[in-house]
Amino acid sequence: MAPSPRTSSRQDATALPSMSSTFWAFMILASLLIAYCSQLAAGTCEIVTLDRDSSQPRRTIARQTARCACRKGQIAGTTRARPACVDARIIRTKQWCEMLPCLEGEGCDLLINRSGWTCTQPGGRIKTTTVS
Repeated sequence: MAPSPRTSSRQDATALPSMSSTFWAFMILASLLIAYCSQLAAGTCEIVTLDRDSSQPRRTIARQTARCACRKGQIAGTTRARPACVDARIIRTKQWCEMLPCLEGEGCDLLINRSGWTCTQPGGRIKTTTVS
C-alpha cells in the first residue's frame, strides 16, 4: 500500500514555515538577550529580598537574601554593608571582620560565639549581624 499525500484543510497549517528567516533570527536573539540579562557578572552580587521588622521599640530586625556569582575560591559575604563575594577562608574560619562588613568609620567586633559581628558607629550606636 503506497502512502497517501497528506493535505490539510486548515488555513493556518502552513503559516509557521512561511515566516521569514529574519523573524526567527530576531526571536533567537531576543531569547538569548533575555537569558543573558538574567545572568550576573562573575564576582558580583545583587539583593533578591529585603525584609524589615520594626515592631519592637528601638530595634529593627532586617533579613536579606542575595544572589551572587562568585569566582572560584570565593563565597557570598558582606563588604561595606553590601553583599559581595569574599574569600571562602573567611567564612570557614568565621573571621567575619576580615570581610570588612562595616561601613567606613565603623568598628567591627566578632560576637563571642562567632555567630556574627557588630558594627559600632562613632556615636555609640551598635548594629549586630548574625549569620544563619
